[in-house]
Amino acid sequence: MQTFRFLLSRLAKGILVVLAIVVFDFVLIHLAPGDPAAVMAGESGATDEAFVQQLRTKFGLDQPILTQLGLYLWGVVRLDLGFSYRQQMPVIDLVMDRLPATLLLTGAAFLFSLTVGVAAGAWAAAHKGKPLDRLITTIALVFYATPLFWMALMAVLVFSVWLGWLPAFGLREVGGEANFWERVLDVARHLVLPAVTLGLFFTAVYVRMTRASMIEVGRQDFVKTLRAKGLSERVIQRRHVLRNAVLPVVTLAGVQAGQMVGGAVMTETVFAWPGIGRLMYEALLQRDYNLLLGVFVVCAAMVVVFNILTDLVYRLVDPRIEVSS
Repeated sequence: MQTFRFLLSRLAKGILVVLAIVVFDFVLIHLAPGDPAAVMAGESGATDEAFVQQLRTKFGLDQPILTQLGLYLWGVVRLDLGFSYRQQMPVIDLVMDRLPATLLLTGAAFLFSLTVGVAAGAWAAAHKGKPLDRLITTIALVFYATPLFWMALMAVLVFSVWLGWLPAFGLREVGGEANFWERVLDVARHLVLPAVTLGLFFTAVYVRMTRASMIEVGRQDFVKTLRAKGLSERVIQRRHVLRNAVLPVVTLAGVQAGQMVGGAVMTETVFAWPGIGRLMYEALLQRDYNLLLGVFVVCAAMVVVFNILTDLVYRLVDPRIEVSS
């Protein structure tokens, strides 16, 4: 019952946050330069001002911004994200069509970064001050400081162009019949480069966080007591130090799980991955306000959901939170 009240409270706050983000993004996008009606008229070869005004009226762009905002908020409450005047489809259909690819990419990148980062950070902490520790922290620092787009381009150049090990672009091969497992293997091969590229930056963060946290926990009195009792160092590090040191890593992972959606914009563009990050980029170039706002709403909702899940996981990892609340 206590967990249900906690979840309900977080959900109510999350809805208010999403609505506030919708208002902010709506105003910000409409203040940006560029008239979508003029862009559409120009691409269709028409420069008549009457035709441009007709497009503005058709898509409600001639109404006051507060009226447009009120109508859009009412639509969001009814889970109606509007209509894409460029794609001639409901925005919710376009976003839901691309969302599984983004969730697959960010989920794979998240699992890769968290698993490798925690393992490497624990290994570095166990060899504190030794060459292995310096090697791991140096590599982590290099990945942390390297721009994401440069890493993506180098990954394509090395592993796809030079070595030919992995495909560079897309979600799957075009054409050809294949059974279920062949399709799964094909998607997995296409997923490796974008997922690892997106995950390497966050891996570096988890390495440094895990290492610092384990070193700090290792200095506490209860660890000294365990050593005095004769427990092996491996058991102490794995069962006691790592379990307590992983708590701040869980918090950081929950925050950065939402940030991965933002990082997916660059990754999906470089690797031509058909997700909502690439859809957002295309909508920005086309001045498709409704589609761009729809992507922002979905991304904000995903971040809120990730944060709620992080709170629930944190309560499972650290039972003291359940007792104190």
